[in-house]
Amino acid sequence: MVDDGRIQLPDFQRPWKWDDERIMALLATITRHYPMGVMMALETGGPGTRFKPRPLAGAPAGHVEPTLLLMDGQQRLTSLYQALHSDAPVETMDPRKKKLKRWYYIDIAKAIDDDVDREDAILSVPEDRILREDFGRGVTYDLSTSENEAMAGMFPLRLILDSSGTQQWMREYVNITGRNWDVWDLFTSKVVNNARQYMVPVIKLTQDTPKEAVCTVFEKVNTGGVPLTVFELMTASYAVDDFQLHEDWDRIWNELESDTMLVAPRAGLGNTDFLQTITLVSTYFKRRGRAACKRKDILELPLSEYQEWSPRVLGAYHWTAQFLRRQCVFDVSDIPYMTQLVALAAIRAVLGEETDSEEAYAKVTRWFWCGVFGEQYGGSPETRLPRDLEQVVDWVRGGEEPASVGEAIFREARLDTMRSRNSAAYKGMYALLMQQGAKDWTHNRDPIDEKIMFDHQIGLYLIFPKSWCAKAKIPRERYESIVNKTLLAHRTGQLVGQRAPKSYLRLLETDTGLPANWLDDIIATHLIDPSALRDEEFDRFYKGRAAQLRKLIEAAMGKAAIPAAQAPESAEDYESDPELVA
Repeated sequence: MVDDGRIQLPDFQRPWKWDDERIMALLATITRHYPMGVMMALETGGPGTRFKPRPLAGAPAGHVEPTLLLMDGQQRLTSLYQALHSDAPVETMDPRKKKLKRWYYIDIAKAIDDDVDREDAILSVPEDRILREDFGRGVTYDLSTSENEAMAGMFPLRLILDSSGTQQWMREYVNITGRNWDVWDLFTSKVVNNARQYMVPVIKLTQDTPKEAVCTVFEKVNTGGVPLTVFELMTASYAVDDFQLHEDWDRIWNELESDTMLVAPRAGLGNTDFLQTITLVSTYFKRRGRAACKRKDILELPLSEYQEWSPRVLGAYHWTAQFLRRQCVFDVSDIPYMTQLVALAAIRAVLGEETDSEEAYAKVTRWFWCGVFGEQYGGSPETRLPRDLEQVVDWVRGGEEPASVGEAIFREARLDTMRSRNSAAYKGMYALLMQQGAKDWTHNRDPIDEKIMFDHQIGLYLIFPKSWCAKAKIPRERYESIVNKTLLAHRTGQLVGQRAPKSYLRLLETDTGLPANWLDDIIATHLIDPSALRDEEFDRFYKGRAAQLRKLIEAAMGKAAIPAAQAPESAEDYESDPELVA
């Protein structure tokens, strides 16, 4: 119905925006025949349905009038249509909002193994169907032909609703691999039939529904419903044993609020994060070094385990706050990844004082920055969290380097596209600037620390101001990059304002009473070439500072960045950020 236009969207619906990880999670849900929620549709032809229709993303332009307008379920249905029915790769994005074109496969061996989580069996591969490693130098899977797919045991989900296509692929799989029919029959019963027989409940609004009612329903559907959280389910569960989880969390939250920067009203560490940390630690010890923290694992956490580990985890979060301060992260809004702190606190809870040795602390710190600049915690963390806990603990105790450290990659060109203050790498960049001793240009006696940051309202300001860049025809994506921003006190930022660099440097010299060469030394603490600033040579400034920032990141990660020539990026590779739209 999506393909032939019988189901379309009312034109006022927001665009489809699901990322790669959410699509994989949905495909896992469908192939296990788990419920994915209710959709809502409106019959056309009545007084309340006179909306301009448009096809779902990826569907052909509608040549027929739709019989149904989809009011709720666009993200899910579009994802399923593109992944399971369309002949084109799915146009999605990664957690950094970088645009991707992906095909989806399911690993037959993993899918029929009851001990393997179904999400771990779903594979996302690039448009050319070749999954590469070691930054393109090696090939993990080449699925560019059906023969290669069959040899690898990777069933293309684009065929799962196509009976004849599936049968043809099945024969090739059995002939090439020599596997017996029992494997395929098991896969059919556990995966293929689940998808083909899947039923989605749909609330259908009849065509005589008044337009006012339609609009009210649509508004409620998009802004109203709040699912029952894991924490609320656990609260109800523990209440049977006369334990008030809400009250215990209020006590913990108040303690963290008074003594750390980890929580704030409507921000920071949440109650489910805390439960997830306890679950990680509990399962690690219970299963002898094998941790878990998925929803089902949290729901299985006994009250006795919660009570045993909660004090230790709370202490670990106090240590985590101290760790962040040493990294020059001083405010909850500046924490790169809140989800990464779940792993960090769990690591501390397991290792205890072992993390305090110089070598152990250095390893944990390197893991932390690899997560930030490798941008590894932007998606679903349920697999990464236990793996990082297990592997970092093992590393500290003399084991191998964790995969999160070995796999972390920073592309030099990412500096050009790092524009959003919501980006973890963006937040990490200005923390590193403070770490290496950046001083404010007017309050310049000491490097910026926590006291200076709050006393003088330190914020990010453009080094070459917007008005100057516009006159010089500097592209917006270039002057809005982190390379052209630095940390300054509010008053200093006001002095800089929209003035040209030569002009504001003279003003700063007058305001501070500093000789030009002294001011230049202070500016250099921001990894800025003062001569390029005084000469107003943007390209020389940009190239030099980008190189310095890259070195800073490389030192934090303990590895070289991928050169821009080898891995170019541009702002067009990323979904637009609303805060950057004029």
